[in-house]
Amino acid sequence: MTAIHDRATNDLATNDLATNDLECLGVSKSYGSVRAVRDVSFEIPSGCFFSILGPSGCGKTTLMRMIAGFEEPSSGDIRIKGKSVLKTPPNRRNVKMVFQHLALFPMMNVYENIAYGLRCQRVGKAEIDRKVKDVLQRIALPDVANREIHQLSGGQKQRIAIARCMVLDPDVLLLDEPLGALDLKLREAMKIELKLLQHQFNTTFIYITHDQSEALVMSDYVAIMNNGRFDQIGTPQALYHAPDTAFVAGFVGDSNRWSARVLSRSGDEVKVETGDGLVLVGTVAGRAPLADHGRVELFVRPEFVHAERLAQAGSAAPEDGDNVLEGAVDSLLFNGANSRVLVRGPRDCLIEADVTLTGGAGDLRPGEAVRLTWPRAQTRCFAAEAAAGASA
Repeated sequence: MTAIHDRATNDLATNDLATNDLECLGVSKSYGSVRAVRDVSFEIPSGCFFSILGPSGCGKTTLMRMIAGFEEPSSGDIRIKGKSVLKTPPNRRNVKMVFQHLALFPMMNVYENIAYGLRCQRVGKAEIDRKVKDVLQRIALPDVANREIHQLSGGQKQRIAIARCMVLDPDVLLLDEPLGALDLKLREAMKIELKLLQHQFNTTFIYITHDQSEALVMSDYVAIMNNGRFDQIGTPQALYHAPDTAFVAGFVGDSNRWSARVLSRSGDEVKVETGDGLVLVGTVAGRAPLADHGRVELFVRPEFVHAERLAQAGSAAPEDGDNVLEGAVDSLLFNGANSRVLVRGPRDCLIEADVTLTGGAGDLRPGEAVRLTWPRAQTRCFAAEAAAGASA
């Protein structure tokens, strides 16, 4: 699939337009002088779990409301199954929406909640009964039809809210941060549940979130939205391992980050000096060219930073190509099998490294001297101008 917009790249494969459930073509939305959405174009193939991920205020909810029909674009076109829906009211678009607070009817039981939309469409009683029982079976809650809404758990309410939409056979299901009101443990469980439900119904899900974990775990493709535009569209793996902009590198996953200036360059390798006075070597990343002696933003993920006690490291030279520095352990953030050590390096800079309990650094203590090493290939350098708005 090809997407056309100013800043985003898109690694979805090219598809016949007939297979696309949704297309947005140059969609923009302005409120007076404020441009909430800026020339966004993308296509979503049938049966895809597509997430729009970005910080609060980036325009993702405005975009979703335009797809649903609650807002009209200032320019551009929105097509569902190849047909423009710009003049189609929300109730006549075959698009359904699950809100953060679910909006289940408390005065109706589960069966009546699910059947409500079918009754509004004047579907016959026998067909309603068949459809409600079928959708309850598909969400693995066949025995709750007569329960009141207040008798359901948080996870069950989520599934009923989805069932109420799916019983109407929508072309696209929109989900606006539906896990936001759940506690952490239930959110983790529901990420898996939602992915399984999407496979069960084989319906296109468009999921809005500011939580990168939700987007990365559930999605086939993710669009990173920044200041009204898409910076990048790709698989979760592509966004994590090959970000196109400093914003994507800083927003997806955790990273150590420095602002620096270029000292020299050889091919794709670049030597820089950070504001802390560190001299590091990295690899050119992103689409914006790096200027000689220009400003750059450096990113290295904590899982690529190797920490070892300085006494154990001795005089052994690190592997050729590694960045190396020494410091003292500031603190250890315990998180089970994979924990994180914070090291206070030269000029008081703080660097994060992941450690495992089975590794030699799993029992580091504050104040211990350590050596940190990481490959230059994992030190990504973006032109500073590409980092505009990159703070998440």
